[in-house]
Amino acid sequence: MAARHMSGAALVLAGFALVGTGLVAATYGLTRERIAQVERENLLRTLGALVPPEWYDNDLAGDTLQVRDRALLGTDEPVTVYRARRGGAPVAVVLTPVAPDGYGGPIRLMVAIRVDGTLAGVRVLAHKETPGLGDRIEVEKSDWIHAFRGRSLRDPDPAHWKVRKDGGVFDQFTGATITPRAVVKAVRKALEYYEAHRNELFAAQPEESRDG
Repeated sequence: MAARHMSGAALVLAGFALVGTGLVAATYGLTRERIAQVERENLLRTLGALVPPEWYDNDLAGDTLQVRDRALLGTDEPVTVYRARRGGAPVAVVLTPVAPDGYGGPIRLMVAIRVDGTLAGVRVLAHKETPGLGDRIEVEKSDWIHAFRGRSLRDPDPAHWKVRKDGGVFDQFTGATITPRAVVKAVRKALEYYEAHRNELFAAQPEESRDG
């Protein structure tokens, strides 16, 4: 009798365990879907801030390819390129390079470049810079990041694509020079990558992977 009671209790506990596991799995699945949805919404919002919808008529978030170039894009990982077109003609690309030498670690960027090689804008996607100092690279914290808009590899000239402390034209932050220096360098290298691969970037098929 006692054995049957213990067996029944074990079955009940096993049932609760299965139900609990199922609930955890379902919750994890829903959470993962929600996170993915939020990330996509953030992506579209950032893309829209850099490349206004009226500039293009293609699926900007879907017309992508993966490229690799550690020297110019700052990472060994594939870098996503978003391509804007209007009537089939190239309008702009958005690169997602990394500034590997931030003060707190790598800084993930989104760099929008018009077809003529001028910058449409830059945004910071992720970083671990010091709050109150290096985090002024965020558009929500200061307007510093807007200084790149309209710039190109020739404006300023190569010798002045630096922060002012290094003889360049871009401001640094009081008490935090390493962070803006890393971002300026990464943006310049993204422009160099675009200039070297402009034709291939627009000619490649969506979702194609290409090494630099």
